Amino acid sequence: MNEKFYIYKGYPLVRSGNQLYYGYMSDPYVIWITIAETKEVDGEKMTSKVRIVQLDTNEPNPIKAFVRNAERECGLYEALDFAKVWLDKALKNS
Repeated sequence: MNEKFYIYKGYPLVRSGNQLYYGYMSDPYVIWITIAETKEVDGEKMTSKVRIVQLDTNEPNPIKAFVRNAERECGLYEALDFAKVWLDKALKNS
């Protein structure tokens, strides 16, 4: 596959519906963001609540792959800022 991905603050960002994956799948950790709720602002849907999960990409058991998670009432950009901090810390310590 020779696909190009959006890069946000140095990491690839892939979205499918309400699911976003942030980070390189070849790294030990990635972040999975789920848009849990949206609200209408000036006729546009805006993210209002997200679930953020840090996943261990080397763990074959999907339940054990959940390293850290949080649910926040925030927009998508704020969620991506959380994701960036988590990912930077996790990769620095791996």
